[in-house]
Amino acid sequence: MQEINRNHIREAEALIRPYVRRTPVLEMNAAEIGINSNVQLFLKLELFQHTGSFKPRGAFTNLLTRSVPSAGVVAASGGNHGAAVAYAAMKLGKRAKIFVPTVASASKVKRIKEYNADLVITGERYADALAASEKWREETGAMPIHAYDQRETVIGQGTTGLEIEEQCPHLDSVLVAVGGGGLISGICVWYESKLKVIGVEPEAAPTLTHALKAGHPVDAPAGGVAADSLAPKRVGELNFPIAQKHVRQMILVTDEAIVEAQKTLWRVARLAVEPGGAAAMAALISHRYIPEPGERVGIVICGGNTDAVTF
Repeated sequence: MQEINRNHIREAEALIRPYVRRTPVLEMNAAEIGINSNVQLFLKLELFQHTGSFKPRGAFTNLLTRSVPSAGVVAASGGNHGAAVAYAAMKLGKRAKIFVPTVASASKVKRIKEYNADLVITGERYADALAASEKWREETGAMPIHAYDQRETVIGQGTTGLEIEEQCPHLDSVLVAVGGGGLISGICVWYESKLKVIGVEPEAAPTLTHALKAGHPVDAPAGGVAADSLAPKRVGELNFPIAQKHVRQMILVTDEAIVEAQKTLWRVARLAVEPGGAAAMAALISHRYIPEPGERVGIVICGGNTDAVTF
C-alpha cells in the first residue's frame, strides 16, 4: 500500500472543504481546569463538526475519492463513524447501510436515522457490528468504509492536524483520544514528529497501549464509559505502524477521570462532550499528563454526541 504523506492530506482537505467545517479552537489558561497556570491549552473543537465528531472528514474523503457501486456504501461503527458515513452519503446522493452495536448511544442512533441510512443494531460491541457489515458487503457488493483501518479514512482524519497547525502554529504537544487509531495516525502523518503527539485511552480499552507493548496489534479489553467510541477489539493494521513511529507517549485514564473531564468542560466552557471526546482532557485533569511550565498543549475534543446534558 502506498505510504500516506502530508501531500495526500493537503489534497483531501481541498476536496472535502465544501462539505466539512473548519472547526474553531478555544484557548484557555490551564489554571481554569486546576493545573499549572504557566500552561496554555488550545482545544480543537471537533464536536462542532457536522454530525458531532471529526468523522465526516474521513467519510467524505472515502466517498469523493473512490467509485461507489449501485449497492451504495456500508459501514460498521460505535456510532460516530456511522453517523458520518450516513451524513456524507445523504449529501452526495448515495445509499448507506450502517451497522452499530447495542452499546451505541441513543443520540448517535438517532443521528444515523435522521440521515436516512438503513440502520442495523446488532451485537454487543463494535467487532460484532463489523462482522455483520462484512457479511453484508460480501452479499451485496456495497463499498465498505472502515472507521479507522483504511487509507482514505486516515487521510481524511489527518485534515484535523492540518487545521490545528494552521490555527495554532506554535504548539509543543497535542493530546488525542485513541480508539482504533484513525485520528491519531492521521494527525501523526501530518506532523511527522514535529511536536509531541500523545495518545490517551481509557483503562478499560487500552487498544493501542497493548499493541505498542506487544509490538503489533493484539486483542484488548473493550469496555468502559467510552465503549461506544474508544473500544474496538484491536488497533488498525494500517494505523499501528504510523503510531509506533510517531506517538511519543500513551496515557491511560480511568472512567472516573473521563466523567470528571466531561463535567469540567461543561462547567468551564459550556461544552457538552461525550466520554470519548473528553478522554484527552481527562489526561490533564487527572494529572496523568503533566505539561512542562510554558508548554502549549493542543487537545482534540473529538466528539459531542451525548445525552448527558439536560437543558
